[in-house]
Amino acid sequence: MTDELALENQLCFALYAASRAMTAMYRPKLDALGLTYPQYLVLLALWQRDGRSVGELCAALELDSGTLSPLLKRLEAAGFVQRRRSASDERRVDITLTEQGRELRGQACPIPSQSAERSGLTPIELDALRDTLRRLTVALTDHTRSEEKHR
Repeated sequence: MTDELALENQLCFALYAASRAMTAMYRPKLDALGLTYPQYLVLLALWQRDGRSVGELCAALELDSGTLSPLLKRLEAAGFVQRRRSASDERRVDITLTEQGRELRGQACPIPSQSAERSGLTPIELDALRDTLRRLTVALTDHTRSEEKHR
């Protein structure tokens, strides 16, 4: 009989441990760039599409503005991004990369492939894992939102 509450049987623990291991693998690479892992994620979103609003970044990164704002302030203080109020809507704050932020992309380019190599998984396995995790995230997020509506 399987122990339903055994730590090694918990998907949540496997995801937690994998996330910690991934972050630890990235840490030395990002330290060399002067970035934390969450700051790196913000820059990835901006390297993909520069000039996003705070709200757009929140949606892309699945973060609330209270979590994102301090990250943006630190990235701005480091000289990687600029925050500006929109001329057409003063409630909107737009985030753009600085020249230094754009240049950092070139230094960060090798990180994903190096990380993939160290994972011990094939490119097909990595793609399948990422797709499975995305489906899991959507399902759990949808379920949580549905429960919150019925409270």
